[in-house]
Amino acid sequence: MADRRTVFFISDRTGITAEMLGNSLLSQFEDFEFLRETVPFVDSAAKVQAVIRQVNETAVRDGRQPIVFSSVVDEAASEMIRRDVHALTLDLFQIFIAPLEAELGSKSSHTAGRSHGIANSNDYFARMDAINFTQTHDDGAATRDLAKAQVILVGVSRCGKTPTSLYLALQFGVRAANFPLTPDDFADHKLPASILPHRARLFGLTIHPDRLHRIREERRPASKYAAIENCRHEVREAEELMHRERIPMLDTSAKSIEEIATTILHRAELARHIY
Repeated sequence: MADRRTVFFISDRTGITAEMLGNSLLSQFEDFEFLRETVPFVDSAAKVQAVIRQVNETAVRDGRQPIVFSSVVDEAASEMIRRDVHALTLDLFQIFIAPLEAELGSKSSHTAGRSHGIANSNDYFARMDAINFTQTHDDGAATRDLAKAQVILVGVSRCGKTPTSLYLALQFGVRAANFPLTPDDFADHKLPASILPHRARLFGLTIHPDRLHRIREERRPASKYAAIENCRHEVREAEELMHRERIPMLDTSAKSIEEIATTILHRAELARHIY
């Protein structure tokens, strides 16, 4: 059985920074099971004291010190957490800010929420526009304004088009549409007419038939839609169609949404916006 450790992600804002870096580091320790607890918006003396009590009570309960990843920017609060918690504390801002201040010859603003707040209203509203566009153009629901899409994902049903499109919009501000390839398209041996004018922005997703069968079986058990023979047929026909049309293609079977989205950004040469 894997060794269990409790991990806290503590932040004076959303906790996303602490979670992202902390989880990246924890992923290198495969023999452990980490029980994760995120505590966001620790932005007052009372909340600092409360989270210190929570960590210390966990240390007593577990019989071993927890691990704390902190992205609290306020120096006094950060110092209090490091001093008073009975835990291995990795203060993500203090680790990196001091060397940067020395190199740049400038003091940090120590402003909470800069990385995941609304630092630039134009960038923020551009991201909201991308999310709205992607939701409107999900699964071929709308074909109007497809010319505004930066990428149009195509592939069979349940190959990962929708979550990848939403991730591209939310994380990178990319206007991503997606369009299903259906048995009607395979019978015609050509792409749907509505996306033909946008061929240059098409990017294909494919998936192993066995994996597709398992996903579809959860959605519609014992249906023709989920049958392994149908999955094999649809995947084969979709791949042949994409090869004929020279559409770049990516197998999603064993890839995370993050890997799929980043690969598409790189191969389609899309602008990568960081918010």
